[in-house]
Parts: sequence; C-alpha cells; structure tokens
Amino acid sequence: MTKHFTAYRYLTGPDDASFCHRVTEALSRGWTLYGSPTLTYDSEKKRVICGQALTKEVEDAEYRADLTLGDL
Repeated sequence: MTKHFTAYRYLTGPDDASFCHRVTEALSRGWTLYGSPTLTYDSEKKRVICGQALTKEVEDAEYRADLTLGDL
C-alpha cells in the first residue's frame, strides 16, 4: 500500500517583497495555492499583513505531528 498525505501550511507576513518570495519559493518546491490570499491591517505597526494557504501532496510518507512542513 502506498503511503501519502496532503500537507497544509499557512504563510503570513507583512505585505512586502519578502512575503511574495516566500510564497514563490513554496510554489517552486511543489506547493499549490489553496484558496485566495487574505489581508488584514496591523494598526499597531501600521502595515498590511498577508496570509496564503498552501497544500502539497506528499508521496511515500506518513504524516507525523513533528514534521517541519516547510522542509517538505
């Protein structure tokens, strides 16, 4: 029997080039956008915060709670 699972992660950060690079890196490593991005305003720091959900199909592995999802 083949082992596999769908990994899910949610990236957040200031709405800047660094956030876009983090999402781009994840996409280049096989992650797929899941839903639309979200935005909120941090009134204390006076900046917009982005969020983007991502999923990735992981073959030949079983899910474990101690996985570092960014390393998949």
